[in-house]
Amino acid sequence: MTVSVERSWVAVCPSGEVPTGSGVAALLADGTQVAIFRTGKDFFGLSNVDPFSGAAVLSRGIVGDSSGVPVVASPIYKQQFDLATGRCLDEDGVSVPTYPVRVVNGVVHVGSP
Repeated sequence: MTVSVERSWVAVCPSGEVPTGSGVAALLADGTQVAIFRTGKDFFGLSNVDPFSGAAVLSRGIVGDSSGVPVVASPIYKQQFDLATGRCLDEDGVSVPTYPVRVVNGVVHVGSP
């Protein structure tokens, strides 16, 4: 038996409000903070909470790449997180939750994980 769960999507902002090479924070109705990043045409969603400091700051991190992997460096202790997987590149076994992101008619939507 296969069980299929339909993903729900929440509109959070116009895509133009997410600057290329940077991030913004979105607060979902359940209180979850999601950091949304844009690298060219691609959008990514990660938890906004830095697991090392516990502060909701990843949306203010520095976006770049590490050996071709798009990353954000936390503004507090500078650990780098893969934007696609949430995996910390500096500490094995540490990651942040990821969220699917899509753009529909110029509006960014965040999906349920």
